[in-house]
Amino acid sequence: MSEWLVTLRKHRNYCLAERQRGFETNNQKSDESVMYQYGAFSDLDTRIEYGSYCPLTCPVVKHGVMSSGLTKNSKKHGLTWGSATDIQSKRTTELRSESEWYSRINSDVLQGNLAKLDVAYNGFFQHKRGFPAFRKAANFKTFQFKPGQVKLTVNRESNQPRRYSHAYFPGLGTMRYFDSRTIPIDADIRTVTVIKEADGWYMSVLLDLPESLPEVTEIETVKSAVGIDVGINKLISLSDGSFIENPQFATNKKVRRQLRIRQRRVNRKIKGSNKRKKAGKIVAKLHKKIADKRNDHQWKAANKVVNTAEAIVQEDLNIKAMKSRCQPKKQQGRFMANGQAAKRGLNRSISDASWGELFSKIAWLALKSGKPVLSVNQSFTSQECSACHHISKANRDGEKFICENCGHIDHADTQASRTILRRANLKFVSNRRKKPTHQSLVPTPGLGESNALLCNDAARNGKRHQAGNRTSKVIPEKRILFEQLSLQLFD
Repeated sequence: MSEWLVTLRKHRNYCLAERQRGFETNNQKSDESVMYQYGAFSDLDTRIEYGSYCPLTCPVVKHGVMSSGLTKNSKKHGLTWGSATDIQSKRTTELRSESEWYSRINSDVLQGNLAKLDVAYNGFFQHKRGFPAFRKAANFKTFQFKPGQVKLTVNRESNQPRRYSHAYFPGLGTMRYFDSRTIPIDADIRTVTVIKEADGWYMSVLLDLPESLPEVTEIETVKSAVGIDVGINKLISLSDGSFIENPQFATNKKVRRQLRIRQRRVNRKIKGSNKRKKAGKIVAKLHKKIADKRNDHQWKAANKVVNTAEAIVQEDLNIKAMKSRCQPKKQQGRFMANGQAAKRGLNRSISDASWGELFSKIAWLALKSGKPVLSVNQSFTSQECSACHHISKANRDGEKFICENCGHIDHADTQASRTILRRANLKFVSNRRKKPTHQSLVPTPGLGESNALLCNDAARNGKRHQAGNRTSKVIPEKRILFEQLSLQLFD
């Protein structure tokens, strides 16, 4: 499989270099000779001949430099010129019969490698993206099989402590993989992507399940909701007062020391030596272990958040802007301190928390559960009081929140999550039983109630409970709320 990756990477870079040369030399003079591996080309619009081909007989427009999306002919019987993908696809088929290295690779894998390049190439013309970049060995670690080619055989023995199964790959043979996730019997196996990681090989299986996703609950019928506030000290703070801790897998003192020592060992080795490669693999395995821990913790945290209520409200954060560099402060002859050195540690912690991946996991689990996810404006959520809605920077004192207007005291992150929930303007369907109507002048407690509950209801509506009265006592709320695949391969 390692040989396949090397050949596929070279194949992609060769095809990309072919298109790049054609794109850069498209407007050069006609007297200059331009020859390519796939032949010369000509431009039928300007009648400029490149190489030895005649514009009237050459079937290639700009040597197939144009992407496939720009060469489609809408007419039924119109003439369609060959695109870069069509030309290179035919040449790839010829290479399998000419080269021993290409003949070892499955033909559909080769064509799929070219199709992925064409997606990036079309994006350059149609979506104003950057020109596709050449891939290094460190950035090319996957190849994909088409649907129906890979055969999975489930084989579990009762005397084995772990479950292993077998997979057949065309051109590679049968391999054993760890059955970490059970594949349903009625699932239709689509594409299978083989991935090379620091600690081994993995395959990602795309399944077509017969079940359909449930419909998302309408906002008007939601009975309970929870607001979440993400942070550094606490990964998630919920509006119900609970927290989900942030282990800081990559920024804690122990892990940073391990990374520093092992990276120093790599730097001391001679470049290109085998010892440097071995030391680099050790560092890569440590990074892979950190990423796996973070990924597992985020899935558990997202599952806890989704199971808390019927709707989730979160901030609409611009994480990229939060990690941007501080603007320089200029002075004559030098630059003043702008706080970038201190912000570097904050940026590192934000990257370690990976809020964007966490929001994606919450959105996916909520979609599978049929629960809506709302995003609200993130401005001043940590400075706004949930009791009187007063906004001030002085309200924050570290993790403490003390409103300077009404004296409300709460945890700063919990306060922010409740503010986020309030900004969603949700109206819940209450299931509280109505108080029985009384015919007498003196109210009497109903079934299951007491005089104390009636007194609490009266006090809650009094002036002593209004915002701004510092001497008011906090009466406990009596409102009843509604209850609410990667697989590792082995040779």
